[in-house]
Amino acid sequence: MELILKDSRRTFQVVLVASICMIGVAFYMENFLQLEPCILCYMQRGAVIAFGVIAALGIIVNPKKLNSYRLFVLFILIFALIGASLAIRQLYLQSLPDELVPSCAPDMEYLFDNLPFLEILILAFTGDGNCSEVLWTFLGISIPGWVLIGLCFVIIYCLVIFKFVDQIHSHNQN
Repeated sequence: MELILKDSRRTFQVVLVASICMIGVAFYMENFLQLEPCILCYMQRGAVIAFGVIAALGIIVNPKKLNSYRLFVLFILIFALIGASLAIRQLYLQSLPDELVPSCAPDMEYLFDNLPFLEILILAFTGDGNCSEVLWTFLGISIPGWVLIGLCFVIIYCLVIFKFVDQIHSHNQN
């Protein structure tokens, strides 16, 4: 436990590694397994990239004030929760019977060329028929299930950081 909660910079490194691993797996699945991501997949990636960028900034900035450190961790937690909620939405869509699955939307390029950004964002959060397709499973769990598991680890890690924030941040002062 001491290793992953040693100091504030280390906590950001752990989150950054988690983000890089999750995005690396996503790119592997897209480019080598030829799995086409849906709009909810892209949104989940966005959330993972966002908390990875915040963690990288945390490593660079290395906040000296306790409240600044808490703010960085809070933003990481918020983006992890957003990603988890998107993964849950996709799992819900995958569990629907065929007659209740929403209709499929056009591909992302068409959407960005022809729709205002707000409509694309609403569509992204609600998902479409493409999001209900189960393209790959491992141990009976689909891709958004694995994303949810990974994000749950990040969420739990952030909550543990909040519990021990005084001890973690005090290591920076030594």
